[in-house]
Amino acid sequence: MTTSLLRAACGLIVGFGLASCASGPASKSVESSVFSNELRSEHRGNDDLLTAGLGLAGLRSLAPPAFADASAPTVEELRRRALWGSWRGIADLAPGGGYGDLFGDLAPVPGREYSAYARLPGARQPHRVLAQVPDGFDTSRRCVLVAPASGSRGIYGAVSVAAAWGLPRGCAVVYTDKGAGSDYFDLDAQMGVRANGMVGALGEAADLAFVPDAPVNASGVAFKHAHSRDNPEADWGRHVKQAAEFALLALDQAFPQAAPFTFANTRVIAVGISNGGGAVLRAAEMEGDWLDAVVAGEPSVLSSGAGSRALYDYATEAALLMPCAQLHMADLPQPPLTAALQAGAAVRCATLAAEGVIAGATPAAQARSAYELMLDKGWTDAALRAGALSTGFDLWRAVAAGYASAYGRYGVGQHPCGFSFAAQNPDFSPRAATAAERAAWIADGSGIPPGAGVGLLDSRMQLPDLTYPGLKCLRGLWDGQGEDARRVRAGIEATRAGLPRSGLPVMVVHGTDDGLIPPAFSSAPYVAAAKAAGREVNYWQVRHVQHFDGFLGLPDYGARYLPLLPYVHAALDRVQARLDKGTPLPADAVIQTTPRMGKPLSAENLALPE
Repeated sequence: MTTSLLRAACGLIVGFGLASCASGPASKSVESSVFSNELRSEHRGNDDLLTAGLGLAGLRSLAPPAFADASAPTVEELRRRALWGSWRGIADLAPGGGYGDLFGDLAPVPGREYSAYARLPGARQPHRVLAQVPDGFDTSRRCVLVAPASGSRGIYGAVSVAAAWGLPRGCAVVYTDKGAGSDYFDLDAQMGVRANGMVGALGEAADLAFVPDAPVNASGVAFKHAHSRDNPEADWGRHVKQAAEFALLALDQAFPQAAPFTFANTRVIAVGISNGGGAVLRAAEMEGDWLDAVVAGEPSVLSSGAGSRALYDYATEAALLMPCAQLHMADLPQPPLTAALQAGAAVRCATLAAEGVIAGATPAAQARSAYELMLDKGWTDAALRAGALSTGFDLWRAVAAGYASAYGRYGVGQHPCGFSFAAQNPDFSPRAATAAERAAWIADGSGIPPGAGVGLLDSRMQLPDLTYPGLKCLRGLWDGQGEDARRVRAGIEATRAGLPRSGLPVMVVHGTDDGLIPPAFSSAPYVAAAKAAGREVNYWQVRHVQHFDGFLGLPDYGARYLPLLPYVHAALDRVQARLDKGTPLPADAVIQTTPRMGKPLSAENLALPE
């Protein structure tokens, strides 16, 4: 049963929700925020906080939890499916992968959820926040984990990162989609996602999570990360802070006899991976004593440290060069570099050679030239090898197209390179989305199409190298001239991270084989700059760890690579000990691991520091 959340801390009704007051007890140490469309639900028995009752067996199922009516799923069905997808997208749950044996806890956790829309001052669109309060929350040891979603995922996008560690320990966990998420909007049907996850029509439902500014008769699908016109990445730290504030307000409601919950009497630890890792590092730079510790895994972060590169810079570079460069490499992980992809890569080599980007008269010579060029630009052999996954699934192009729109604050139909998004026919032509596809977006969408029935449309496609013209345009927004390029670069510069607050303990954990967010471009420069400034930042670099734990169920990836998640949870243990006992954070380490080579994961494989 879902009901409105009434807040005692502040009684000012605004629209369909409530606004927090700067003078309220939970808001004294944070900037004033506005929360609306607040909901509360209880989750016990066969519908717990951690897995919605699915447990490890249910999460391992290859088929998502079914809807009784595909066109009109219930709130409970949507939540269960969203949790299933969020777990499987991030964690390695496959037999032999160690989850539930060596690390992680999936025992049912009963409790309550509180959710709302939060809006930053001046933002066009809100971001979702959701607090999970376990029944076992210890009011005498007040603890909140604030967890921004990884990638552009929806509100449960960090459940395996934060909830699996925090909820069993009696901590509350609060999430934010950090201005991205899976609240897609159907431009043809004029329908979006409501606060409870169900579909609603514009003009009928007053609580749509995202309504884009779109021209009349616009067609296709809009999504918040690309089309909000807010450049949400520039505000990731503020999203994290607002989520923490919401958690305190939720705790006031959950335990009125113990209120008020404030930043002065409640421990707050921020944890995230990938984009979520970048978000918690942006939160770390914010002033005030609202945040007690930070753990950032494989963070996507642009800093002022030497060697730091923007994600958009190296993603567009990889989209153009990596398919050709990988032809020079033997023994790439499989899938997806099939013979068909290799044929396309040879075409890319020829295109790059014809444009003078690389040298060579034969495909082999061209591939070697591309490979050496990428090494010269700072890529490692390990990153290029693990990058086969992003090449094969066309992830670089998807990231570049969506992020260009976000950085430039472009609305629907304004993409400078002509990209758009829509459901597609078998021949890849656009079509209207079905009611069943639309209903599942909130649960199945990753926040960046393609996926969940939404495709990426490229108006510049042409033979012989179909995607090259569009990619060349995207690259030009980084290294070219003109108003669009200046606009995108300005948006990227707004995402640059500062130094963490003095005295704030920070642990950064990154796999040395990360092929999506190479540490040489992200975490390493950030840590070096922070240490040079005397900040308390400690760094674990983990051998044989790439970016995607969720793909370790594939036999070749599971044999070669280890999961990052146990090291993130171990880092949380270390910062907890630092806060509880004053134990120093562990020394920087390059953790020498051993691939499991098809055998069940063991403690010896992980080699976690003592």
